[in-house]
This record gives sequence, C-alpha cells and structure tokens, in this order.
Amino acid sequence: MKLSVTYDAAFNSLEEVPMSYDLPALRVAVAGGVATVTIDNPPLNLSDGTLLPSLRRFVAEVRDDTDVRVIVFDSADPDIFIAHGETKFITEPDVLAAAGAATVAANPDAEFPADLNLMQVVHEEVRSLPQITIGKLTGLARGGGNEFLMALDMRFAAIGKAGQAQPEVLMGIMAGGGGTQYMTSLVGRARALELLLGAQLVDAELAERYGLVNRALPADEIDAFVSALATRIGALKPEIVSAVKNAVNAVPNPVTRAGLATENSLLGPLFTADAAELAHKLLRAGMQTRDGELRLEALINEL
Repeated sequence: MKLSVTYDAAFNSLEEVPMSYDLPALRVAVAGGVATVTIDNPPLNLSDGTLLPSLRRFVAEVRDDTDVRVIVFDSADPDIFIAHGETKFITEPDVLAAAGAATVAANPDAEFPADLNLMQVVHEEVRSLPQITIGKLTGLARGGGNEFLMALDMRFAAIGKAGQAQPEVLMGIMAGGGGTQYMTSLVGRARALELLLGAQLVDAELAERYGLVNRALPADEIDAFVSALATRIGALKPEIVSAVKNAVNAVPNPVTRAGLATENSLLGPLFTADAAELAHKLLRAGMQTRDGELRLEALINEL
C-alpha cells in the first residue's frame, strides 16, 4: 500500500493516509479496492502529449498500491472513450518527440525500449499491471484509443453507443500502438486482418461476437454490471488477484516483445510525406473536430 505521511500538530502524532492521484487528463477515485480512472482530456480525449504521460505516471504510481486490486477505465466524454492518437504525431515529428520526452519525465525509472514506440511502451506498461484492468466503453475508441482498450484485461461495451475501429490504413499508415498484436491475440488471425485492413467501425454486438470485448450490454445496464464485477474482484485479497492473473498470463500468448518490435519497424517507413499530406487533408476536412470524429469513417472515405 502506498502511503503519504502527514503531521497532525493538534494530536502530536503522525497519521498515515492513502496516496492520492492528481494527474492531468485523468480523474482517479479509489474505494473498496477499485480505482476508477476517468479519462478527461477535452475536447476529444486524444491520446496525446497530455494523456500519454499521465497514463505512464499513473501506472508507475498504482503498480505497488495494494489498496487497488482493480482499475476501471471510463470516459468523461459521453461520445468518445479515446478518439485516437494525436494526428500531429504524423504531421509534426517534433510533437511526437516532445510527447515521448514527457512520458520519460513522467516515469524516469522505467525502461523505454529503443525498439518500441511511444504508444507501445505506454500500452505495454498498462498491460503489465498486477491489478485487473477493465475498460467500460460507452462511446468511440479508434486507433490508439482502441489499442489502449485492447491492452486492458477486460472490456465491456454499451449497445447502441460503443464503436471500435483501426482506421490507420485509410490514412496511409498502419496500426502501430500494439494493435496488430493485441487484435490478433483477441480475435484470431483472419478476423484481425479483416478489421485492420477493412478499417470498419465495429459495434458492440459484433465486437462481442468476434471476442473484441467480453460482453455487449444494454447502455442502461453497463454501469451497474461493471461496478458489481469490479467490486467483487476488489473485495478479494491482493495475493489472490495476483495469483490468478499470473496463472492466466502463463498461458502462451501471441503478444510478444518481438512481435511489437516488428510492428514498430514496419510502421516507421509508412510515415512518409504522402501520409503527412493525407493527414493534413483529413484535418482540413474535419478530423479532430467533434463532428468529424463522430463520422470519421465517412469523412475519410469522402476523400
């Protein structure tokens, strides 16, 4: 358990209180063994130079916090979980470099492997947490947003509201935040190729059928379901949660460091002048505006 120590002069004693999490773009509440992390990075919850360092710092702080057995990620935006990676990562390399530097500053003691990229590192640190991680999807998660979601242990999607997609190929690049590896692990090779190359928006029912999420739930039931599940797990002893997760993780999994490194090595050469120009066109057409993000596939196809 992580503790901060305060001095109470009135009682001339030291008082131990649980450490709080105060991070940009994240609202964190801890109760009953459950940390609820609400992504709040307006206007669109982009995976950018604000959110990624905050996620990395949160992971570093929560990893050894035995008061937390379960982490539920949701969104303050009713329409968007995480929109996708900041498009300026394609058009302005200095923005990507600055975001990478910020994540290193956020967690200077952690390794930043040279053969992985910024999003892969953050997503893998989330994936390696000893706590159980749950994503509650009641809006859209595309690109890096969906890759983050797939890095979690469990995902639950709201029928009629949730949508997931990897639209990168339509932007002249490919999924590179772990998406090729995570998706293949979850849904299998054939379906991964369909979703990664077809780039279609997947609704909650299809996501459940393919194995992209654990369950598709009615929108008015998802909060209660996820809360009840998290509460049950949160009430367990931390050593039990850790033992079960470690045992499940011992099952061979297609997601490997070598696979992620291969993904990253194939992504780099696709960051061409043509890809940057297409990204500029998409931004001019309305990408990274609310109206544009809510109809992103149609916007891309119109070009």
